[in-house]
Amino acid sequence: MAAAIYVRRTGAAPREAPPPTQSLAGRLRASLFDGWRASLLTIAVLALLALLLPPLLRFLIFDAVWSAPNGELCRAPGAGACWAFIARKLPYFTYGSYPVPERWRVDVVMALGAVLIVWLLWLDAARRRIAAVLFFGVYPPVSFALLYGAPSIGLPRVDSDLWGGILVSLLVAVVGIVVSMPLGILLALGRRSALPALSIASAGFIEIVRGVPMITVLFMANTMLPLFLPENLAPDRLARPLIGVALFASAYMAEVVRGGLRAIPRGQYEGAAALGFGFWRSLRLIILPQALRHVIPGIVNTFIGLFKDTTLVAIVGIFDFLRTVDAARLDPIWAGPTISTTGYVFAAMFYFVFCFAMSRYSLYVERRLSRGRGH
Repeated sequence: MAAAIYVRRTGAAPREAPPPTQSLAGRLRASLFDGWRASLLTIAVLALLALLLPPLLRFLIFDAVWSAPNGELCRAPGAGACWAFIARKLPYFTYGSYPVPERWRVDVVMALGAVLIVWLLWLDAARRRIAAVLFFGVYPPVSFALLYGAPSIGLPRVDSDLWGGILVSLLVAVVGIVVSMPLGILLALGRRSALPALSIASAGFIEIVRGVPMITVLFMANTMLPLFLPENLAPDRLARPLIGVALFASAYMAEVVRGGLRAIPRGQYEGAAALGFGFWRSLRLIILPQALRHVIPGIVNTFIGLFKDTTLVAIVGIFDFLRTVDAARLDPIWAGPTISTTGYVFAAMFYFVFCFAMSRYSLYVERRLSRGRGH
């Protein structure tokens, strides 16, 4: 009787990695004291931490002032960080001068944005296409109506001059990131185009923008944009730096994407053509997914730099988060050397958390894509 033959029709489920054969102490010894150079460097780092960590902990935690009605306790000799100042000024850091009765609108916009961003970035989430449609198509007009106001539906108008703090910093960063990615891809494709006019125009824009500081771009956007448009169509005071930041970031993003496109072997283009794919279909299904996968670190690095550069909008009179910290520390009720230091430490923690989260997410995506390629 012939033996039955079974053919697997689905892939085998991935197995967990085998448990490490080396103990934790052994792994630490191998990574920190593997040779005299590594041992010397480890000892130097530990000595530096022993020198810096105790006074830092005393200032930030043990000697810190956690609750106070004003800055008197924070100005006392030996006082550490004034976290009471941060707690008292946190609404100003978050909303700027946005009217207090209307701040719920900012909370709704931030909550909706957080939910949609988590939905989009969660690679295993269901119906992410719907999340993309909501985030890019529905969320912007709804957010604008909530923040700026819509008297027809009972939302009083709030001029952008009153916006500030974390609201403005996140707004500038999100707009810059969302706009710079597709615009950077178009510029990279235009620079590689066989049409001389398109290639020269794209390359000229990229090189000009990358050749000047971001401050110059912001000043140009703030002063020159109104000159090229009718007075009734002139961009809002906040919209001008948003446009400048988006254009500046798109030029850098274009070069990152162009590097990914150059890394794609010519055989991929020829294979797409052999399958009968047109230019845009092959670009969407074959070329761009591979190109963007190659340059994930560069893309995230551009996003991180953009997020930190949002502080430069203060130069053109926009009250971003760092500007609110700088203004709040001048309050005579809370003035003091440790109070100023605490404000800037809090700002550094804010930017570090967001930048570190972006960095870790990019590493997570890289690992997922590497497993998908079977590496």
